[in-house]
Amino acid sequence: MTDVIQAEGVARSFGGEEVLKGVDLAVGEGEIFGLIGPSGAGKSTLVRLLTGYLRPSRGSVRVFGRDPASFGAADRRRIGFMPQGFVLYEGLSVRQNVNFAAGLYGMWLGKRRRRVREVLEFTELWKDRRKAASKLSGGMQRRLQLAAALVHEPQLLFVDEPTANLDPILRRKFWDGFGVLRDMGRTIFVTTQYVGEAELCDRVGLLSGGVLAAVGTPEELRRRAFGGETIELTLGGEPGRLGRQLGALEGVGHVVEVREENPADGAATSVVRLVVEDADVVLPRAFEALRGAEVRSADVIHPSFDEVFLRLVRG
Repeated sequence: MTDVIQAEGVARSFGGEEVLKGVDLAVGEGEIFGLIGPSGAGKSTLVRLLTGYLRPSRGSVRVFGRDPASFGAADRRRIGFMPQGFVLYEGLSVRQNVNFAAGLYGMWLGKRRRRVREVLEFTELWKDRRKAASKLSGGMQRRLQLAAALVHEPQLLFVDEPTANLDPILRRKFWDGFGVLRDMGRTIFVTTQYVGEAELCDRVGLLSGGVLAAVGTPEELRRRAFGGETIELTLGGEPGRLGRQLGALEGVGHVVEVREENPADGAATSVVRLVVEDADVVLPRAFEALRGAEVRSADVIHPSFDEVFLRLVRG
C-alpha cells in the first residue's frame, strides 16, 4: 500500500510552547485513518501542517511525496479539507456555496452542475439546496461543509472534528459516508475527540499532549493495551483456587481480576478475567481444566476504547 502521508519527527511550537513533539506518522492510500485525542492534544495543528497551512518547527511532512507548503493548484485539487468551524458564506444558499467551492477548483460548468447535485444528494442536502446557509442547523452546516470539501473529487480528504457536538445518529451517518468514500478508493484522515469512534477507523493514532502514543488497527491497539485478548468466566466455586487453576493454563498471559459476586438468587459466584494469547485456543482448555465446576458464562470481552486509550497514554 502506497503511503499518501508521511511525517517524520514533526514538531510545532507557538510562542515558545511546543504543541507537537516529534510526531512520526504514515497513512496509506485508501484507508480511514483516525487521529484520536482530547481537546488540546494537537490534532488540528497536525492537520494544518499536513495541509500546508502551517510549517513544522522541525521535522518534515510529505503528502503525495511533496511538501504541502509548496503545493500548486494541481496538487491542491487532489485534497479536500473540512475544517472545524463553519467557513462558507451564510448569505448564499446551500447549492450556491457548493457551486462556489467547485468554481474555486476550476471545474467546468457542465461537470460542476452534476457534481453539485451528487455531493448534495450524498450528504442528504439536495432537498434543502435553496435554503440559505444561515438558516441551517449546526448538523446541516457540517454536512454542507463536507459537500463543499468533496465537490472536486479529491483523492485525500482531511476532516477536522467532523462530528463534534452532533447527535449520535448524525455522527453515525458521517462515519457511514466515510466508509463509502473509502470503498471508492479515497483516503480519509479524520480527527476526533470521541475515543469510541476509533472502532470505525482502519487504523488509529492516539495523540495526547502533542505526543503520538500509539498507532495501529483498533484490534492491534486493544491487544497492545491489555497484552492480548480478554476472557471473562463466571463460575460457581471458590475464586482464589479457580483463578490460580486458570492462570496456570498454557496460553494464559495473566489473571487480570478475580472477584466474588452475590447475585439476587443468593448463589455466590466467582468472576475470573484472564488475558490470553488467543481466546479461541484457550477457552476449550479452560473448560477442560474446569471440568466438574459450575461454569455459568464464558465471554470474550472487548474493552472499550476509552480503556485502551487510557492504558496506552499512561504507558
